[in-house]
Amino acid sequence: MRTALAIFTAAAIAATAGGCGGTNDTTPVACLDGPGAYLVALRQAPGEARIGGEVPISDCLAENQKGGDLAGVGAATVSAATELNAEARAKPGGAANLRLGYLLGAAQRGADETGGIHAELLRRLSAAARYSPDNMPLSPAFTRAYRRGYDAGNARG
Repeated sequence: MRTALAIFTAAAIAATAGGCGGTNDTTPVACLDGPGAYLVALRQAPGEARIGGEVPISDCLAENQKGGDLAGVGAATVSAATELNAEARAKPGGAANLRLGYLLGAAQRGADETGGIHAELLRRLSAAARYSPDNMPLSPAFTRAYRRGYDAGNARG
């Protein structure tokens, strides 16, 4: 996991080093509080899950985000997705499935307006969310709850 986070950090810094000339590059401070902040916020899913009770998860993916902030948000969200995936596989169709989907839907919502700088983060989140040992198919219950969460996160995340 540490190697993956190190690679993600390096990729995030490299992706933003060129600096696109925009103005929306501020990451809300709450988004940098680690995976626990995301997991606590996601307890509100499928309602509005807000980090620190105030910041929608989608706002954590800022346009022209600084490399260090992108790496911090990436590490926290991938870690949260990894933890939720393990819980969701253990209890298909449960709350962890819905929360996992919400996280991915909210991340997609935030990334939709950022010109592609979050593409690698979305790829890593998707891989963490849909991980299955030995590439076994995820259960229909897992997929249904995940989809419900994804739709909610994409609509209001």
